[in-house]
Amino acid sequence: MSGFGARILDWLGFGSHDHTGPGHDHGSHGHTHGVIDATIATTDRGIWAIKWSFVILAATAALQMIVVVLSGSVALLADTIHNIGDATTAIPLWIAFMLARRKPSRTFTYGLGRVEDLAGIVIVLIILFSAVVAGYQAIDRLMNPRAVTHLGWLTAAGIVGFLGNEAVAVFRIRIGREINSAALVADGYHARTDGLTSLAVVIGAIGVWLGLPLADPVVGLLITVAIFGIVWQSARSVLTRMLDGVEPGVMAEIQHAAAHVRGAHIVDAKARWIGHKLHADIAIAADETLPLSEASKIAAALENELFEHMPALAAANIRFSTRLDERKHPHPHDRNHDEHRGHRH
Repeated sequence: MSGFGARILDWLGFGSHDHTGPGHDHGSHGHTHGVIDATIATTDRGIWAIKWSFVILAATAALQMIVVVLSGSVALLADTIHNIGDATTAIPLWIAFMLARRKPSRTFTYGLGRVEDLAGIVIVLIILFSAVVAGYQAIDRLMNPRAVTHLGWLTAAGIVGFLGNEAVAVFRIRIGREINSAALVADGYHARTDGLTSLAVVIGAIGVWLGLPLADPVVGLLITVAIFGIVWQSARSVLTRMLDGVEPGVMAEIQHAAAHVRGAHIVDAKARWIGHKLHADIAIAADETLPLSEASKIAAALENELFEHMPALAAANIRFSTRLDERKHPHPHDRNHDEHRGHRH
């Protein structure tokens, strides 16, 4: 595929490679040292995506609510409730990105990036609440059937819901990947799934038109099941980062960066996300025969490689470890790493 075509697919969120972790490009590295605070730059992009997502989803939900009143469709009602809930998720994200701009203090020495993870939990709870409400409405309609009318408008509202959610998904996934925000990316995939549930409303309308009146509440239940699936997926992603979990590619990229530096044999490596910035703590084997100046050059070279390989990296704490430290703190990846280099310590 041409570079332009790949960029289009990536912009739409269908890129073939994983963007959730740090990327590496041997041709041009993404790490630059400038006077602009990276946190402000990335949160500005996040706020921009959130603002337009809120506008699009609010307009979509308003149009759908009008059709709900006219048609009495419980499937469209479930979709509308979910779209309203999705629009309100912009509020905790906006608050989180605003707080992330604050400088570190004596109390919050790492800044307030963790607020983004709390916002992710709030988003999951909002989605869960919308699933419960939608499920209740669908079950009630199954037990107390009512006629569904204005099928043409109902179909149009389902299509509008799909287009609105897909536009929001593009914004959130694209910007979330740019700034490495798990909460924003999760919310983007959530919006994309919402678009598919909006198309289910169209299927329900077709079922009613074919003489199957229960097709509408059945579709409402299917939408509810899909929403619960989103709750599970989003909660797993957000909780992983809250518990200092990282994607497998992060540790592999640290080892890959060290392979570019002669004498940088990693003994132990840890990493965690604070908001959408990565922090790493790395211990490398100390050669006691090396002068201090040479050891400092190795540490500086490794730091440079880490920043060049991992654009999301905010800080790298590199220290030297003696053989005694290696025996006290064995790292599970050491054996594979040594075999990859062709020798053992």
